Amino acid sequence: MLALLGFLIIGVFLFLIMTNRLSVLIALVLVPTVFALIGGFGLEMGDMMLEGIIKVAPTGIMIVFAVLYFGLMIDTGLFNPMISKMLRLVKGDPLKVVVGTAIVTMLVSLDGDGASTFMITITALLPLYKRLKMNPLILSGVVALGAGVMNLAPWGGPTARAMTTFNADSSQLFNPVIPAMIAGIVWVLASAFWLGKKERQRLGVIELEEHVQGFTEHAAALETKRPQLFLFNLILTILLLVALIKVWLPLPVLFIVAFVIALLVNYPNPEEQQKRLLSHANNVLIVSTMIFAAGIFTGILTGTKMIDGMASAMVSIIPESLASYLPVIVAVTSMPLSLVFTPDAYYFGVLPIISQTANNFGIDPIEIGRAAILGQMTTGFPLSPLTASTFILVGLAGVNLGDHQRFIFKWAFGTTIVMTIVALITGAITI
Repeated sequence: MLALLGFLIIGVFLFLIMTNRLSVLIALVLVPTVFALIGGFGLEMGDMMLEGIIKVAPTGIMIVFAVLYFGLMIDTGLFNPMISKMLRLVKGDPLKVVVGTAIVTMLVSLDGDGASTFMITITALLPLYKRLKMNPLILSGVVALGAGVMNLAPWGGPTARAMTTFNADSSQLFNPVIPAMIAGIVWVLASAFWLGKKERQRLGVIELEEHVQGFTEHAAALETKRPQLFLFNLILTILLLVALIKVWLPLPVLFIVAFVIALLVNYPNPEEQQKRLLSHANNVLIVSTMIFAAGIFTGILTGTKMIDGMASAMVSIIPESLASYLPVIVAVTSMPLSLVFTPDAYYFGVLPIISQTANNFGIDPIEIGRAAILGQMTTGFPLSPLTASTFILVGLAGVNLGDHQRFIFKWAFGTTIVMTIVALITGAITI
């Protein structure tokens, strides 16, 4: 019964948002609430919702101030020189812009944090896409692909969780899938090339000098720009990024402190400060409400034990004749399952059950861990409505979640398939 209710929640939710029948915010709250009431959890539901909200609260606070900080940096003009430089390098060619987007994303993603990757890359590149009148879905999609494959690194969330679940180190779990990861990177670049080529055919190559000059004059004319504080803002941002990677302070605290310093130095007048806050209120509201609504969604699924029921049901349907194919099944299904399970639910709830089943069939459980990280929350997390950073990606890019999923799903799933094939060839997983 619990498994059925859980699958119904996921199925109805995905149907409603992907067909644009309900907004993501309303669906995140309404769908699990209705099914929890049907399941007889009305009296306990409030505590479950609150527990889910509490768990996402630190992330929500971090994202609110991260959006404010990077929005403020855009106001000051910090990224304008970078954008102008890119314009000169790509020479107004959409193909080069899209491939460059993939490369920049994968470099920024080396810190292993999807949220910061999305905030940095989208805020830096979106003005360029707008100037060239390029499809913003290509930006969100290519950034999702690049960040997804780089999330396979040992310090990224999926591999770190898998190492914890299997009590294994990176040499056992991650090193054997390095060739597969390299193949995934090549696939992402090839996908970016294809999408960029299509966009070049649609738009053509824009004349360079006129475009760069127009952008520079427009930026200089805006009263919010602070070119005299460029060096200060650059150093502050670099320090913030280093602090985020080194975790000198909790992430929400780092963004709060950095935002307050940046706001005070760049806009010392209280009235100017208020204007800057109000100018970004819309983005903050959209992103933060999504996160806390997702907390209610996951809180109900976890509190009612529907997650556990779904995990047990999935394992029970695997016939013994397919046991030897279990690593491949896990690898291929891990990406779409990222739309169903949160990272913690999958790695700490589903994966232990699957690995135990594999062990009973004589399969090395470590292979299940390698198979899982090939897709679950690596190419899947930038599409999952259960991952807070997804809302940063689509919110900053200004695209609809359902449109984003439909646009990039086949390319993301292709990444998983390519990496799975290479993992089989190299022996990281076996049949």
